[in-house]
This record gives sequence, C-alpha cells and structure tokens, in this order.
Amino acid sequence: MSAFADITTGATSTGNRVTNAIAMASRRTGVDFSYLLGQAKIESSLNPTARATTSSATGLYQFIDQSWLAVIDKHGSDYGLGWASDAISQGSNGRFYVSNPELRQQILDLRKHPETASVMAAQHAADNKAYLEQKLGREAEPVDLYLAHFLGVGGASKFLSVHDRAPGATAASLFPAAARANRSIFYDRSGSARSFADIRDRFAAKLEKSSGSLGGEMQYAAAALPSGAKTVQPADYVRIETQRLSEQVDVGIRPQPQTARLAYLMLATLGR
Repeated sequence: MSAFADITTGATSTGNRVTNAIAMASRRTGVDFSYLLGQAKIESSLNPTARATTSSATGLYQFIDQSWLAVIDKHGSDYGLGWASDAISQGSNGRFYVSNPELRQQILDLRKHPETASVMAAQHAADNKAYLEQKLGREAEPVDLYLAHFLGVGGASKFLSVHDRAPGATAASLFPAAARANRSIFYDRSGSARSFADIRDRFAAKLEKSSGSLGGEMQYAAAALPSGAKTVQPADYVRIETQRLSEQVDVGIRPQPQTARLAYLMLATLGR
C-alpha cells in the first residue's frame, strides 16, 4: 500500500503524513531531507494548517500569498497542478494574481496540503541553491538555504558574499531593515551587533537542533517510501479532496460549489 493510500484511509497520523510528504519532496528534488524537515519545524512546528497572525504566511513552510503564487506559477505544472499555474498571471508591477477570487483562494489553500507545500518548498530551495552557487562560486549548504528563506535569495547572496570575505564583520549595518525587525538575530543581549559568522552559526545550530529532534519520525519517513516513489500526482489530490468531502458530509456540512469546481479541475488534469 502506498503512503498516499495510507493517508486517505487514515492509517497514518498527521505527523507521519507530514514527514512522509517531506521525504518524498526530498527524493523528488534532491534537496536535503534534514534541511526541509528542520525548516518546517522552525516555521510551523510541523503543523500543515499553521497561520501567521501578522502576515499571510500559511502552512508547513509559511509561504506568503505572493511567494506561493510565484512558486506554483513556476513549478506547479510539473506536479499535476497545471490548472493552478495556468490561472496565475504576473502584472507589470511584478505581482502575481488570479482573476477568479474563488480559484485564487483554492490555489492559496494548497499551502495546507503537506504534499504540495513540501514539494514546492523543496523546489523553491533548489532554485535558491542554484542561484547562490552561481553567485558564490561554492556549494550552498543547508544553512545558506535557510538564510535565503530568511533574507530572500538576493539578501542571502549579499550576506554570504560578505561572510565569505569577512566573517568577523558586523551584519546589522548592511541589513538595517532586517536588523530592526529581528533585533535578537542581529544583536546579542548586551546590544552588541553580531558578526556574519555568528549569525550564520546560530542559524546552523537552530536548523541542526530542529532536524534532529524528530529521530523516530525521521527514520519512519526515510524508510517508508519505496524506491522511485513520486509525489504530488493529480490522483492524490482527488483522493485527499474526496476524503475531506466525505468527512464534511458525515458531520452534516454541505459541499460548496467552489469545492466541486476544484475537484473537477483536479480530475481534468487526469484527462477524464
């Protein structure tokens, strides 16, 4: 029985579904599993439906609306989400939008699907890795990918370029806005500015602690996938959505028209 079949029959816990989703995303993209797991633990405590109170950030990897639309636009069609990527356009101001408000919300709600969120986070990390390695002329380590998540890939490139030349220099003056918004990262308790090396080392330790704190689940996720397993296929979305609709009917909730539309779009990707 596949991991997805286990998911839809309720045979696995939410925690195992999440770690399996991350493991499958790692296998599909080649992005380090421990990094993806650590990032999800830091961002959402592995809660697929986590929602920030101060921004639109949602899901395992806390994608904000614009970042999510951008990554779906770029990579969605590779994972049976052509119906979503085809609906996304980019304006002259660089912002991504979906003309149909209901369809836009359905695309944004995919952030709450562990399988989708994990593989899109992995693809985003892979994009950042390629960019950083081209700019830095060296291999990008997991902590460098997290810095790209924290500062944006352009900011991380700037940070790491200085770090590699002068690790003992202080970082706050180069990133004044980020330092104001994240004072504990850029300054120590006495108010002294932290160095580039200190900040990077602290992020590395945080990632290592998070990725190593789920030993049992990590082993399960790594071992549970058959060789060559794929992730995020259209049929999986149909099964997940069918299960959710069944649960709603069981408790007396009538499915909404927009939900039926989403299920139809998922089936359309199968050519049925």
